[in-house]
Amino acid sequence: MTSPPPFLPTPRLRVRSRLGKYRIESCLSQGSYSNVYRAYDTIERIRVALKIPHSHLADETFLGAFRQEARLAAKIQHPLFLGLKDASFIDGHFVMASQLGIESLADRLTRRFSTMKLSLFIDQSLQALATLHQHGIVHCDIKPENFILFSGPTLRLADFGIARNAGHTLNASGSGTLGYMAPEQAMGKPSFRSDVFAMGLLHYRMLTGHLPEYPFTWPPPQYSKLRRKAHPEFIAIIRKSLEIPPRRRFRDGGVFYRSYLASRNRVLY
Repeated sequence: MTSPPPFLPTPRLRVRSRLGKYRIESCLSQGSYSNVYRAYDTIERIRVALKIPHSHLADETFLGAFRQEARLAAKIQHPLFLGLKDASFIDGHFVMASQLGIESLADRLTRRFSTMKLSLFIDQSLQALATLHQHGIVHCDIKPENFILFSGPTLRLADFGIARNAGHTLNASGSGTLGYMAPEQAMGKPSFRSDVFAMGLLHYRMLTGHLPEYPFTWPPPQYSKLRRKAHPEFIAIIRKSLEIPPRRRFRDGGVFYRSYLASRNRVLY
């Protein structure tokens, strides 16, 4: 598996500095590939999130990946996807502006869920994955950090940075996030079924507070918590999504979501 480039962060943009029409208010996150900022759009008078790749990655290979992310984000107009407002070069930076959410699902997982809200987020995450796969796109990085919470409440799927178009041969280099990555994806062969595996792990963590560490056998650790919260029919769905051989999982997010809908009234206690 190819390791990410060394983390050499670009110096963060200063609070109250200007980037075109945007006024920087804070740095929301700082990662290996990019920084994300909260900013104020002085023309539209709204707050947005700005994703800016690090300058040391600004060669054609990595900028091509960010351009692909922008194209994919713009391709799908759906309420369960993080909308892309703009993608352009500003003052030497490649900037992707999107809607500003309240927090990530990763942040929200640090607090308790009501059963009603947990059911809603499971439904929305599965619907988002089904829609993505319907468009022929494999996300390759399903994890709590890539779901953004908005008022409603609504979860929106974000970050298509390493997504692949399934209309072409999928041949990755093991890109993804350790912990949520399916075994075959770590070997460079991502597919719709890899996203299904990652979604199953996400739901297991949402329900139990625990992320099973691969390789694992069924039942994984904290299974007793899962049994207390989830109906046996939904537990069977999660188990199928986490099968190690890809052929034994749901074929794609659409089949996963339809299986969930068939037992929608028998998901959580």
